[in-house]
Formats: sequence, C-alpha cells, structure tokens
Amino acid sequence: MSTTSNSNIDLFQEQILAAVKNKTSLSIEGGGTKSWYGNANSYTKLDTRTYAGILEYQPEELVITACAGTPLKEIEAALADKNQILAFEPPHFGESATFGGAIAAGLAGPGRISAGNLRDFVLGARILDGKGQDLSFGGKVMKNVAGYDVSRLLPGSMGTLSLLLEASVKVLPRPAATTSLRCNITQARALQLVNEWAGQPLPLSASCWIGSSKGGDGELTIRLAGAAAAVKAALPILGAAVNASELDPQVASEFWTALREQQLAVFLNLNSDETLYRLALPAACGTLAFENANGDIALEWHGQQRWLKAPGDDVTFASIKALASTHGGHATRFKQGSNIDPGKQRFTLLSEQVHSTALEVVQARLRTAFDPAGIFATSRLP
Repeated sequence: MSTTSNSNIDLFQEQILAAVKNKTSLSIEGGGTKSWYGNANSYTKLDTRTYAGILEYQPEELVITACAGTPLKEIEAALADKNQILAFEPPHFGESATFGGAIAAGLAGPGRISAGNLRDFVLGARILDGKGQDLSFGGKVMKNVAGYDVSRLLPGSMGTLSLLLEASVKVLPRPAATTSLRCNITQARALQLVNEWAGQPLPLSASCWIGSSKGGDGELTIRLAGAAAAVKAALPILGAAVNASELDPQVASEFWTALREQQLAVFLNLNSDETLYRLALPAACGTLAFENANGDIALEWHGQQRWLKAPGDDVTFASIKALASTHGGHATRFKQGSNIDPGKQRFTLLSEQVHSTALEVVQARLRTAFDPAGIFATSRLP
C-alpha cells in the first residue's frame, strides 16, 4: 500500500533544515534490520518508512521504481507475480527490511557473482541532499545515462551522502531452470574448479565452499541457473568433475536463502569477544592461511568473498587486513560480538589500501558537494 505524499517529503526537508540550524546530524533508517552494520552512532533517526510504495513497475521494460521506505518483501512479491527477480539477491536480515535500506547498505547475495553488483542495476534516484534540495538523477531505462553515475554512488553509501527518496532498478526474468550440486572437496580444488567453470560458457550462477581453514575437505555447493537446455547440458560436466550429487530443489532453495541471510552454522553463535570478518578479494586469489580463525570459514562468489570468525581485537583485525591487502583485497569487521567496543573501526580505511588511497580525495569532495553542513555525517562509513 502506498504511503507517498508531498507532505512526507516536506517533513523530511524540515528535519534536514532543522539539523542544519542546530548543527547536528541525522541517522537515516528504514526497517532497522541492518542497524548493526557499520560504525555505531546515537544521532537522531530519520525514519524512511513513512514514504513507501511502488510508484511504477514495467515488467516488459524490466524496471521497477519504488519509494525508499517500501518493504523489500513487497518489491520481491510484485516481481514474483511477473516471474521476475532482483538478480543480485539483496540480504534482508529481517522481515522489516526496506528497499532503500537494501540500496544504502549495498550488500548482495549469492547471485552477485554472475548477475553483477547492486550498483550495476540502479538506473535512477530521487534524493534530498544536505540542503534539503529535492534532486533527481538518471532515468528508468539503461540508455538514459544523464546523471547515471550519481545514482550509482548511493549503493553502499549507508545514508552518509543524502536521503534516498526513490529509486529505479533494473530487474531480470527468473531463470527458466535452476539446479544445485554438492560435493566434498578441498578448498584449493574448489577454488580452481569454480574459477575454471566461470571462464567457460556454463550457467554457473553461484558457489559456496564451507570448511576448515586448517585444511582438509569441505562442502562445495554450486548453483546452475539459466535456460533449461543449458542447465541440463552442464549437469553431467560439472557433476562428473567433482563426483557431485544433485540437491533436492527445496533443500537447495533453503540453503541459498540461509546463505544470503547468514543463517548457516558458519555465521551463527558469534562469541561475545569474536568478530565475523568479511574479506573482498580478487578472482585469482587462492587459499589463505587464517591463523586466528575460529571454526569453519565460508567462501562465496567463487572465492572473491570470504567469511571467518576470529577474535575481535585490533591486533587480529590488523593481521587480517594486512593479509587481504597483500592479495589485493580488503577486510571488514562485519558483525561484532557483544563485548567488543562498538566504536572500534569496522572498515579498512581507503588510506590503508595502496590501490584506493587516491579515492579519499574523491570521497571528501563528494561529501562536501552532497552534504556541505555534515547533516548525514554519521560516521557509519569511515
């Protein structure tokens, strides 16, 4: 049900202008399902859920436009009715997740490795900047590129650039056929195979290896999705290579959803002094030795995204960041145990990454342009 109106936007503008006058900041929040993500703050909340609803959906054009406060499950239900999907599979992390929250967090699920990042699907956006100005960028079709790059800055910005009001995103048809395979295999062999397969004309849409960081076999699950003929042809090729068995469709669906929502055992039962670390790494990165890892580790996106639980102290984080940086990637303190200081640095700073240092200047200029008074400077991002 739509709750859009100019009065909602007027109230947002009043909050922004009041924050400018009082020289304070506003912390943008939708359903709050990802409020733990990023650096903590205690600023006044600006609730986007009062501005909700699907504004336009054109299945034949593969585009949906909705307000930021729209429940994410409402978006996905509307798409499902037309046999379409958000191909990047954004995590919900709770029933009250919103469309704007998914975009602001910039997170993607298992399908990101084949479909592309969330940022790749944003076509246009309407925002309120730090002056309360109502601005629109981009459009509703891929060929309308005016301001397109500005729209693409919002995914992953976590509400530190502007208040997202509306967004248009590209959607895709649901694959005609989907099948998952599973086998036991070493991490090194799994990485070798999934990257080889990714370079071939195979309908490989997702992969996940879970096992010990100390070596030995782990469990590799792969998902094939696409035309029925392509999936059928690929099954014997991949199955024979790793002696894999085909999963029951319901079991497979539950696994990929649990992976997206981090409800698998490898993510759960985080001790009070532990951190769940996320590493983003290049495609060519092989196995890494995590001396301080506690329990199993998980590798997604053909090894480009890796998860491990380890002590949450600064020394451990520094060693994990250094390891990731050595291999051309970076690390994040994704989730924190209850006894870890919420004020501790959560992200690898741009200045700590040789290949990203120059982006600091760009980042500073963007923040000044969008938010000169620092209304959205909540420090959720460094």
